[in-house]
Amino acid sequence: MKVCIFCAGMLFAAVTCAQPLYPTKPIRLIVAFAPGGSVDLVARLVGQKLGETLGQQLVIDNRPGAGGNVSAEIAARATPDGYTLYICSASLVVNVSLYRKVRYDPVKDFAPITLLANVQNVLVAHPSLPARNVKELVALAKARPGRINYASTGSGSSGHLAMELFKAMAGIDLLHVPYKVIGQATTDLLSGQVSLWFPTVPGALANIRAGKINALAVAGAKRSPALPGTPTVAESALPGFDAATWYPVLAPAGTPKPVVDTLNKHIVAILRTPDVSEHLTSQGVEPIGSTPAQLAAHIKAELPKWAKVVQASGARVD
Repeated sequence: MKVCIFCAGMLFAAVTCAQPLYPTKPIRLIVAFAPGGSVDLVARLVGQKLGETLGQQLVIDNRPGAGGNVSAEIAARATPDGYTLYICSASLVVNVSLYRKVRYDPVKDFAPITLLANVQNVLVAHPSLPARNVKELVALAKARPGRINYASTGSGSSGHLAMELFKAMAGIDLLHVPYKVIGQATTDLLSGQVSLWFPTVPGALANIRAGKINALAVAGAKRSPALPGTPTVAESALPGFDAATWYPVLAPAGTPKPVVDTLNKHIVAILRTPDVSEHLTSQGVEPIGSTPAQLAAHIKAELPKWAKVVQASGARVD
């Protein structure tokens, strides 16, 4: 009997040892938005480092559309084997309140890996707009109801929702001009075809520093380290305004825990390295690096928060 048990144990050990270690092939990293945006920039930086650490190619797969819903559905339906990862924004939890039909569950359909970072939006204006701060903008908008336009990267994007909340709290009417491509939105803002935008700090920083657009205020509860001289919307004119966003790394639900733990360990280590941390911070990205459990709790807590924001803004997408 002992011999049988010993043989069975040896057989199990042999099979276990024969199993290849993860990963053994390239990993696809689905990014919720188009190239050039802040989600994409963070994904490419962390993705490159992760690929080097794991010794496998990490392929960036940008899947923009429907404010992040297209990519979320693709990621949720992918094989849960650790070879498909997903980076998005707070759109993951916003969209279930914003859209009438969402074909994924942000809690049930994903395996949380880590909360990458928090990112602020910044209210920017073309220099031709005669408003240099939030109070002046609100006064101008009230004098010109519905005549000042603003860009976004689509209904449900962080910039769209931040501006809708801004409109609701300020009691003003602005004209929404949604874009499918972030590059075109940037071009039209720089040329003055649109007057306002609420892009992320990383996406707008270069043009702000070059003086091509004016930064009126940041959307979070505190100032951005990358723009210390720019006040928050809350301190400028609208107390309580907070519309910062965040970027999680997820896998399809059912991804094996050892794979999730391996990815979490390496990604968190990457975020802690001085070169990555300093680079992200200088670009207006606050690196986090949570545990899977902490990200799961964060997602659950953010669902009712953003449901209230959507309701308060009056935004809705069919």
